[in-house]
Formats: sequence, structure tokens, C-alpha cells
Amino acid sequence: MTPPSPILITGGNGNLGRLVAAEFEALGAQVIAYDLPGTEGPHSDPRHAVVLGDIRDTDLLEDTIKTNKPKAVVHLASLLSGSSEANPDLAWEVNATASFRLMQLARAHGTGPFVFASTVVSYGPGVPSHLPEDAPQWPQTIYGATKVAVERAGGWQRARGLDFRCIRFPMVLSPFAPPGAVTAYPSLAFWAAAKGEAFTFPVRTETGMSTLFLRDVTRSLVEFTCADAARLTKPAYNIHAFHFSAGDLAARIQAAFPGFAYDFAPDEAVDEMINCLPDTMDADAAERDWDWRVGYDYDACVKAMVEIVKGPNP
Repeated sequence: MTPPSPILITGGNGNLGRLVAAEFEALGAQVIAYDLPGTEGPHSDPRHAVVLGDIRDTDLLEDTIKTNKPKAVVHLASLLSGSSEANPDLAWEVNATASFRLMQLARAHGTGPFVFASTVVSYGPGVPSHLPEDAPQWPQTIYGATKVAVERAGGWQRARGLDFRCIRFPMVLSPFAPPGAVTAYPSLAFWAAAKGEAFTFPVRTETGMSTLFLRDVTRSLVEFTCADAARLTKPAYNIHAFHFSAGDLAARIQAAFPGFAYDFAPDEAVDEMINCLPDTMDADAAERDWDWRVGYDYDACVKAMVEIVKGPNP
């Protein structure tokens, strides 16, 4: 697998961005990380450049592209769900308008593929338990609405020559899940157990949704960026690994950490949002067009999370 190089990663200094950058670098690609001031930190030696700036700064983005001449963009910069609902105007500026302008720049400078990270939240409530890819997208959150806006704008750009590619991720189980994310509670429960702290699940015991482990997220972004454009039959793909309930997860964590104390105090808004989302997602197109395969099923994910939170260097 040979990635395009250099690669511009927006949000490149975040937890996900750094991991994706490291995977590309391991394959020999040079990475330009673009992120907010204050996010800089130590990087691996192959890092080509670190650019500090706001994703809304179109002039700086254009200068970054002109100077570094990336062959691809992996667009991860985004306000999270909780922050988006708290400030919808800013969410639209950052998640939608800035993304459109970045796509315009990429198309103008012949940069592609342009890989965009979307979400199952873009579908909204009322979807079937097993979600087909062609299900209507009618989100009722501003976060989901911005993701749909970028997907549609990406389709418009694709018709005009931009190699736009989108992955819709389910809930991501990650050791680095930000507390501001609505779906962060499974990850936070692992850390609480490792620290010997009690944890309150903000959902009912039976609540769960389609899920993917972080390592499958980073791998999928790399593989999708490297995929043969001639094989891709659509601009956006869903991927899915497994489904679990909060009650079963709590029991599994307690089995790994016998002293783990937990209870359930459902936050109605959080529980309702997750219950509105599918248990599984149709990933047939990804499997067919770019050979997507699950690397971590539920058992492997739990095992990996336990090892990470127990280890000295997660």
C-alpha cells in the first residue's frame, strides 16, 4: 500500500490526527499537520510540517497548500457534537463553511483524494436497526446537519473534478475519547475502572449502537485514502464492526477490574440520541470497493482497551 505524499491532515495534532499521521508516516508518506495554536507537541521525525491556524483561515490554508503541495487531504478538523450543540453558529462556520472552502482550495490546486470523516449521526432518528447506506439523512442535531452539508457539497465538488471520499463512522470506542463527545462514556468507563474510580453510565443498561474500535478507524482512513479511485462507486461509505449494550460492557469491564463499581443514571437526551441510532450498519459497499474488513470485533476491542488502560503508555 503506497499512500499519496505529502498528505495534509486537518486536525492533525489531535488524538485521532496524530495516530493517522503516524500510520501514513510508517508507510513512507510525509505529513503536514494543520491544527489550532496550542495543539503543537512532539511529533515523529518524518513529520513534514506543522501549521498552526484556524480551519476558517482560508488564506493560511491556501498558503499551506501552495507551499507544501499536498497530494491528498484527510479532513478531520471539526467541532465535536456537544460543542456544536452549545454553539450552533460556530459549528456551522467550522464544520460546514470551512470544509466547503477547503474543498474549493483542494479542487483549485488539483489536490486529491479529499477524505472526509462523517458520522452515523448524519442519519438522524427513526432509522432501522440495520441501516442501509441509502437510508435518508435527516439529522436533528446541528453536528449531524453540518456533516450532511459537507457530504452533499462534496458530491457537488466530485462532479466538478475533486476526488471527494467520505467515511461515515459509527460510535468509536477509543482510549482517547474526548469527554465532550456524547458517545464518550464507554471509553471513560474503562479509564475509571483502571483508576479504581466508580462510574455512572448515562444510559440504560440495554442501550447500545453500531461501534468501531479506534484502531479500525485509523486503518480505514489510511486504506481509504490509498484506495484505487477507479474502484470507488460512490462518494460515501458506511463501516461497522460490532454492537454492544452498556450493561454488557459494564460487566466485561468489571470482569477485568473486579473492584469496578458502577451504576446507571440515564441522561434522557443522551440515551434517546443513542437509541435513535442503528445497531448495525451496512458495510457491503466498503467491503466490495476498497476491501474494508473488521480488524477488531467486540471481544478484541475490549481486550485491547483493557491492555491500553492498564499499560504505562497508552
